[in-house]
Amino acid sequence: MVLTFDPFRDFDRLAEQVLGAPAAQSVTMAMPIDLYRSGDHYVLHCDLAGIDPGSVRIDVDNRVLTIRAERSPRADEELQWIRRERPTGTFERRLTLGDGVDVSDIAATWQDGVLTLTLPVAAAAKPRRIPITVAGERPAVEASA
Repeated sequence: MVLTFDPFRDFDRLAEQVLGAPAAQSVTMAMPIDLYRSGDHYVLHCDLAGIDPGSVRIDVDNRVLTIRAERSPRADEELQWIRRERPTGTFERRLTLGDGVDVSDIAATWQDGVLTLTLPVAAAAKPRRIPITVAGERPAVEASA
C-alpha cells in the first residue's frame, strides 16, 4: 500500500473545525471581481489566472453583462496529483447593468491574468447643473448702437 504525503491535510482539518464546514466548500469563487466607479467610468476587474485570454467571451444582452471563461485541465496522464484545488471547466458571471451604464461603449483589456472592463457612465446619469429662470421676468435685451 502506497501512501502519499499531503502537507495540507492538517490545515484542512483545522479549517473544518474552526469554520464548521468542510474545507472543500470553503474554496473561493473561480471568478472573483472588484467593481468601482472612477470619474465617468465604472471599472470591473476579474481575476482569471491560468485562463487563456482567447477562451474568454464577454457579451451584453438586454443590459445583462456575461463573462464566460474556460480553464482546461492538464491532460498529462503521467501526473500523480497530491492536491487539486484550482477548478477547471467553464466559468460564468452575470451582472445586470443599470440604466446609468452606456452599454454601447464598453472596453475590455487583459493583463497578467486580470480582465479589466471599462463601462462608461451614461450621459443621462452624469451630474449636471440646472439653470433657474424666474417667472415673469423677461430676458434682457441689449441695445444696439
